[in-house]
Amino acid sequence: MKADLHIHTDHSSDGVSSVQEVLDVARSLGLGCVAITDHNTMSGYWEALEKAEELIIIPAMEVSSASGHILAYGIVKEIASGMGVAETVQAIHAAGGIAVAAHPYRTWSGLGEENVIDGFDAIEVLNGRSAEKGNHAAKRLAKKMSKPGTAGSDAHKVEHVGDAYTVLPSDCCDADDVIKAIKEGRVGIQGSSRTHMGTISYVVKALSEWARRGFRRM
Repeated sequence: MKADLHIHTDHSSDGVSSVQEVLDVARSLGLGCVAITDHNTMSGYWEALEKAEELIIIPAMEVSSASGHILAYGIVKEIASGMGVAETVQAIHAAGGIAVAAHPYRTWSGLGEENVIDGFDAIEVLNGRSAEKGNHAAKRLAKKMSKPGTAGSDAHKVEHVGDAYTVLPSDCCDADDVIKAIKEGRVGIQGSSRTHMGTISYVVKALSEWARRGFRRM
């Protein structure tokens, strides 16, 4: 089963597409599972859950820690932003979820290698909006730390849903099964990194959004 484990909707401040648009495209691409990982909110997840039909929807959000972004999967409540990395990971675990280091080598929002601590359950090793160099470095880090790897498109518009995805084992029937498979490292990764033209577009967009935020992390 193909699962895009990193998708943003218009519930994120920088997201464009509606939840319904994302789910429709996911189905058309043959995805069986998605994680709506909006920034610092689970509102997109709750909407998706109501419209899921045959799709597996992972309870998720992307948390802005004080040092970079962390993906929270399988949580039962929203995780506060702005905490330290260890504190954020602990809060995710306390909420019944797993913590995944998102695009750790991205300049503006990645944790940086020094902040990817042993407490993480996995590392995102293929992100559709990250450059190939950063994704390769994330793969090396996951191997070095003996952590499972995940993949997701990090789509902020529907055109990019499914650009990168996690391959789940056939025994995954619900969100709990997916979380277990990730923790046990029984998943694969497929898809592509950001293109050179995509990098130019990404840098322009990121700098503009960074300036609008007063040069603060999202």
